[in-house]
Amino acid sequence: MDFGVDIPFVRHLGFELVLFEGGRSEIHFAPKAEHTNSFSVTHGGACMTLLDVTMAAAARSIDRAMGVVTIEMKTTFMQPARGKLAGRGRLMHRTATMAFTEGTVYDNEGRACAHATGTFKYVKRLPVGAKGVHPLNTISTD
Repeated sequence: MDFGVDIPFVRHLGFELVLFEGGRSEIHFAPKAEHTNSFSVTHGGACMTLLDVTMAAAARSIDRAMGVVTIEMKTTFMQPARGKLAGRGRLMHRTATMAFTEGTVYDNEGRACAHATGTFKYVKRLPVGAKGVHPLNTISTD
C-alpha cells in the first residue's frame, strides 16, 4: 500500500502502510540498530515520528488529495518499545481545515508503548517551485 505521495524520510525509515481508509491508519515499523537509544530500545524520536505519520495518514485517509501539516502533538510514553512496532491512528473529529487525531504504538506482543494526540491542518498540495522549493518551505518576513 502507498501513502499517495513520496515522503523521503518515511521511505528512509522503512515504514509500511497497511491500513489507510475511513479515518483509520496502521503503519508497521521494523526498527534497526540505528533507531535505538542507549538502552537498546527504539528511540522516543522514532516512536514520535511513527505516531506523527500514523495520525497524519488517518487524517488524510478520508481525502487523499489533501495534504496535512502538524500543528501540535502530545505524546505519552508508557513502556519501552521493543521489536517490530505497529502504529494505529484514528481521526477523531474533522472540520473544513483541521483534523483532530490520536495514535498508539504497539509492540510485537500487542502492548501499548506510546500514545499521542495530534492536530493537523489540511492543505492543498501545491506544485514545487522553480528552484525545487515547495511554497510551504518558504519563510515570510512580513
